[in-house]
Amino acid sequence: MNNPRIRRYFPSVLLSVLLAALLILPAAADEGMWLFNRPPKDILQKRYGFTVTPEFMDHLRLASISFGGASGSFISPDGLVLTNHHVGRGAVQNLSTKDRDLMKTGFYARTRAEELKVPGMELRVLHAIEDVTDTVLGAEKPGMTPVEAADARQKVFAALEKETAETSGLRGVVVTLYSGGMYHLYKYKLHGDVRLVFAPEYLAAFFGGDPDNFTYPRYDLDICLFRIYENGQPFKSDHYIRWSAEGVAEGDLVLCSGHPGSTGRLLSTSQLEFLRDTSYPFNIANLTRRQAYMRAYAAKGEEEKRIADRNLFGIENSLKATTGYQSGLLDKTLMERKLREEEALRAEVRKNPELEKEFGSAWDEIAAAEKAYASFFKPLAFFDRANGFYTTYFTIARNLIRLAMEKPKPNADRLREFRDASLPSIERGILSPAPIYDEFEILKLGDSLTQLKEELAGMQEVKWILGDRSPRDVARELVTGTKLKDVEHRKKLMAGGLEAIFQCQDPMIKLALVVDPVSRGLRAKYEKQVEAVETRNGTLIAKAMFALKGTSIPPDATGSLRLSFGAVKGYIENGKKIPFQTTYAGLYEKSAKAGNKDPYELPESFLKKKAAVKMSTPINFVSTADSIGGNSGSPLVNRKGEFVGVLFDGNIQSLPTRFVYEDTVSRSVIVHAQGIIEALLKIYGAKPLVDEILGKK
Repeated sequence: MNNPRIRRYFPSVLLSVLLAALLILPAAADEGMWLFNRPPKDILQKRYGFTVTPEFMDHLRLASISFGGASGSFISPDGLVLTNHHVGRGAVQNLSTKDRDLMKTGFYARTRAEELKVPGMELRVLHAIEDVTDTVLGAEKPGMTPVEAADARQKVFAALEKETAETSGLRGVVVTLYSGGMYHLYKYKLHGDVRLVFAPEYLAAFFGGDPDNFTYPRYDLDICLFRIYENGQPFKSDHYIRWSAEGVAEGDLVLCSGHPGSTGRLLSTSQLEFLRDTSYPFNIANLTRRQAYMRAYAAKGEEEKRIADRNLFGIENSLKATTGYQSGLLDKTLMERKLREEEALRAEVRKNPELEKEFGSAWDEIAAAEKAYASFFKPLAFFDRANGFYTTYFTIARNLIRLAMEKPKPNADRLREFRDASLPSIERGILSPAPIYDEFEILKLGDSLTQLKEELAGMQEVKWILGDRSPRDVARELVTGTKLKDVEHRKKLMAGGLEAIFQCQDPMIKLALVVDPVSRGLRAKYEKQVEAVETRNGTLIAKAMFALKGTSIPPDATGSLRLSFGAVKGYIENGKKIPFQTTYAGLYEKSAKAGNKDPYELPESFLKKKAAVKMSTPINFVSTADSIGGNSGSPLVNRKGEFVGVLFDGNIQSLPTRFVYEDTVSRSVIVHAQGIIEALLKIYGAKPLVDEILGKK
């Protein structure tokens, strides 16, 4: 606590009271998704006797990969990348056809020439982190309103990201931490030439299906292997994770490097109440609706099932996760704990006039912003977040018109996702040749337009879009009338800019043009009335936390690279001991008990090669390592930095840890390194691939 201004605000009595009442320190548990440039050295040393070195952190960072919402890692010097099957399933599905369903058959490229290039995939590796807090906060001048301060910050973001691209060729992203109390500039190397190397059959990767999702014990081979190429050759890197020959034992320390998406442990109670009362109920209802009609579509036949599965897995996974998060917020004990922690801080602030003047209104202003947010949440969700226009074609159309509108503007004045640093990714997405299936798109769009009419029938824009026509008829007209399936058509529109967009008669482009003004208006309202207020006041609350314990409490997850850690450890559930690992013997036994029927059906390859498999080989294990959605595909390493597994899930008890961590029964679920090698060798005959992974090549 070196800042004298902050010391003046926080006398020692206040510090001791708040330290006891407000903070549950991660030193007492394996809590935390830590910044790579601020690892928990003291905690790891005290709790596990493990010394973290800069070299260890740098190597693990450069071996870790962002899959854009998920994680992965390099596991060979020739650009071989490991992640989960459910992370790579979109690529597997895009490479499949009616006559060649790689989800059903699996895929193994026995030579480099057989590796399949994945359309539209872009992977990122974090090459550097720079603390730019002083630069960003320095742009906020005394007397600025929250909106003016937000505009000033965004201009700094744009300048820093542009400078990164111009000086290094890397992708710069300014990451907001501690609700605006800290800012780091992450510099990524982008890889756009990615090829599929191996994927098991879907039945093996997602054994147990949705019923077993977010459960344990599990028996899943949830892995997928890709290779990054550069200049037509496998990408060469010294930073890859070597494979462990020893596996893990109960009690072992494991470290997890991944990209956790979002946690809410530092949110105010009013923000938690907004999630509980407004956001989560809407999302759960929306996902439930989509799940129902997609299951009905999938039941029509094998091809319909193949097409629907592209979306259905993600929807069912999100539905189960969101329901789990909501269960935490509906838990009175959890909410009372969060309220007590907040009230303890507020009570002490009120005792000190200077504290009250500086920080006293922060929570009330956030609460007012959440109330305002609730008043226009649905229009924002349906228009700006496109819940009312649920089709791939609308996404392409919107990106085309916004690219044409934003690109001519000065970089700092654009919508943030269309700044120079992000344009290559936007353009790659627009021109992706990934397949689109019109009947399925009609179904999706028709239902979302129906929902739009049900929820927002009074909005003039809804009347303009639908008129007196059936939403499903409108959807069919739009999908059958658009030419956006043709990548060359998209390319011409992108090259033609705003003139080509305005002259285009494509009905999906016309729809996106009608929707865009109201979407922008709602987005601006959100940014001014909610986001700017949350950031301004979140920064004030963060100052209090920094004054108490500096950065010994990690920031909430933001999708950026983080380090977590924990022990390999089973647990007790309803009086029954749950073992720390499962084996192939358990997998075959569970399948046999179910008569090898869905969702416990094994693929033919597993049945044919059963005699070759060593049944005692572990396939999955659990750890107390802290994780959340986005950690899927994260590598787990031992004290030597060797690969021991890949994280693919958490148990159902782990979902409320989005808000309050606990490690009594909460666990991360991991595919065991030995289980991966056993399958590759004994079931798939992939010895050359195993030799590469084990460094025997």
